[in-house]
Amino acid sequence: SKMTHLQAGLSPETIEKARLELNENPDILHQDIQQVRDMIITRPDIGFLRTDDAFILRFLRARKFHQTEAFRLLAQYFQYRQLNLDMFKNFKADDPGIKRALTDGFPGVLENRDHCGRKILLLFAANWDQSRNSFIDILRAILLSLEVLIEDQELQINGFILIIDWSNFSFKQASKLTPSILKLAIEGLQDSFPARFGGVHFVNQPWYIHALYTLIKPFLKDKTRKRIFLHGNNLNSLHQLIHPECLPSEFGGTLPPYDMGTWARTLLGPDYSDENEYTHTSYNAMHVKHASSNLEREASPKPMKRSQSVVEAGTLKHEDQGESENTQPLLALD
Repeated sequence: SKMTHLQAGLSPETIEKARLELNENPDILHQDIQQVRDMIITRPDIGFLRTDDAFILRFLRARKFHQTEAFRLLAQYFQYRQLNLDMFKNFKADDPGIKRALTDGFPGVLENRDHCGRKILLLFAANWDQSRNSFIDILRAILLSLEVLIEDQELQINGFILIIDWSNFSFKQASKLTPSILKLAIEGLQDSFPARFGGVHFVNQPWYIHALYTLIKPFLKDKTRKRIFLHGNNLNSLHQLIHPECLPSEFGGTLPPYDMGTWARTLLGPDYSDENEYTHTSYNAMHVKHASSNLEREASPKPMKRSQSVVEAGTLKHEDQGESENTQPLLALD
């Protein structure tokens, strides 16, 4: 039939899961897609740069086949790209900023999925070297990684888990996380990307990250808020949601420690640490080079920097109190 090619390569279990959880019906898939496509004329202000069946299907899956919601997400996907042109100007793995972020492990992507078939993305916040990577480049690297991963239909249906480890993340580093750039990240991930996020897990978060989280809560949808778990240093509560056999040792799992170069090697090919130009540029061409795991073992994760910031009598003192850009953001919403 006309339809089955859109579900090609999916296991019967996944097709059944899509039916039960997402209301996906192979018999009317084509009509569903066409009805979303027919809404495009209602938004002449937006350039819909891609409207093929497989592409629109991602948005239907991300919104459980609610056509109006799927269309709203599709419109926001392109509007976000239209409003933030500079972020998507050279949106490929060999862009210098994206490449640097990927090489530094932003994001980490585990090879194996969790027990629900979801892909696990990792962020080790303390490894953010702010002299090397702008927050925007890290966000671009995350969005590009999702763009590559979402090509996989199983992940369109099963979705993603994000684990953020805040161990050793200093107040000075946190002070760079202004509400405006966090809002940009939330808009890009929550409101403009066709992926299902099954959970966002904070581990070892210090009080100032908790404070930031309270600030950004108003930008979060209820649905998102329910999926954000603040575990602190209680790994047992993490393991109740993600089995230890799916996790590296940093999270009390049985897998070896995460090697920061893993995902960068996958995207950039085996020669990822060379500074020369790459051949695999657009994410359509990238499909996805699996470098053999013994390559580049020397590119092991950098040791984490401990912060010098101290908490004294409730006031924060850190190296550069004079820097005006670092004084306000935790308190003021811009």
